[in-house]
Amino acid sequence: MADQQQSDTAPSWWSRPAGPAAAAGAEPGPEAEPGAGSDPAAEPVPHASVPGPRYDPWGERPLQVADQGKAPGGRGIRLRHAVALSLGTALLAGGIGGWLGVLAERQSSTRLELPQAAVESKGRAPESVAGIAATALPGVVTLHVRGSGGSGTGTGFVLDEQGHILTNNHVVSDAKDITVTFSTGESVTAELVGRDGGYDLAVVKVEGVRGLQPLSLGNSENVKVGDPVVAIGAPFDLSNTVTAGIISATGRPITAGGDKGDGSDISYVDALQTDAPINPGNSGGPLLDAKARVIGINSAIRGADKGDQGDPEKQSGSIGLGFAIPVNQGKRVAEELIRTGHATHPVIGVTLDMEYTGDGARVATKGEGGKPAVTADGPGARAGIQGGDVITKVDGVRVHGGDELVIKIRAHRPGDPLTLTVLRDGRERTLELVLGSANGS
Repeated sequence: MADQQQSDTAPSWWSRPAGPAAAAGAEPGPEAEPGAGSDPAAEPVPHASVPGPRYDPWGERPLQVADQGKAPGGRGIRLRHAVALSLGTALLAGGIGGWLGVLAERQSSTRLELPQAAVESKGRAPESVAGIAATALPGVVTLHVRGSGGSGTGTGFVLDEQGHILTNNHVVSDAKDITVTFSTGESVTAELVGRDGGYDLAVVKVEGVRGLQPLSLGNSENVKVGDPVVAIGAPFDLSNTVTAGIISATGRPITAGGDKGDGSDISYVDALQTDAPINPGNSGGPLLDAKARVIGINSAIRGADKGDQGDPEKQSGSIGLGFAIPVNQGKRVAEELIRTGHATHPVIGVTLDMEYTGDGARVATKGEGGKPAVTADGPGARAGIQGGDVITKVDGVRVHGGDELVIKIRAHRPGDPLTLTVLRDGRERTLELVLGSANGS
């Protein structure tokens, strides 16, 4: 021990070492503490005369305790053993305590349980989106098509237990091989039954599939703006995708296609507009009402312009402007395609001037090849339509161009009566006619 205290005043629990006189039993010197001679506790102890160096805490170099062999009575060794034993016991106790702590922590962590809701019934209300999806998904299919121009993906839905499936014409128009995949994952080959480019509808058929679940058909005449709807399809080949929205508008005249340049692939649709997200691959899929009935066939989307005015490229994703063919039109065309392989188009028997830029649809003054613009003895001629007339309304609904007139006419069946409002020589006239019929593509 190296006590470096340098004070001359000894603590009360120290006594300075006596000099030789004290060792011989002499009287205490002047440095002795008062009363030391008469204090029995100050009597010399028997081992005070043991020869050897004595520890002087006030010396220049205090001695260090050193083990120089077995001390009398083995006290030094016993002290070391006691210290070692204590240290070992402490280490052992610490190790056991640490192991028990780790074990307790592991046991407590395995018993840790976070709050969680209990398992509930997976049933949903039939009119909820989940309920509608559960009802309709077994009848919705994904079509994978390979043709001369490459491969593509579309959607369709089962019409009957005979295996007829309705989809869009542009999904299968160039098809050489058609594969239909059901929501269960089962895939089978399908054959084309018939298609019509003007309505953008087609029917394919599968054979040997059991348990087909046809979808129920609604009535598009009952649809109102704001009605909730659900769309099912395979956008970007993500089959069985369900989206929801509302009917944003009805009777929206749209044209789609036109890639061939000759107009033979243009479809004219008096469409239902929806904000339910529709993307490439949704084409041909069902648009469902709150009772899981088909009210439309998803057919087209409006893409957002991007870039400046010199860059007409469209954004391919949904921006909330989707369009569906009304199911009433789809039902009629599907029935004709299944029955004959072709669909009929209602016509009024006139040639339109598609270059006319005024308001309304103008009847041309001459037809193709110099023929009359109004077909002799056709529906228009019988109703009194003349070349140069401008048709401004159909059944009281205003039309703003030739495309809109075609769309309004094709929303009807051949044989349906129509009321046309025409402008001739600055005066409006009302004409009644019955729609004729022509074979489609």
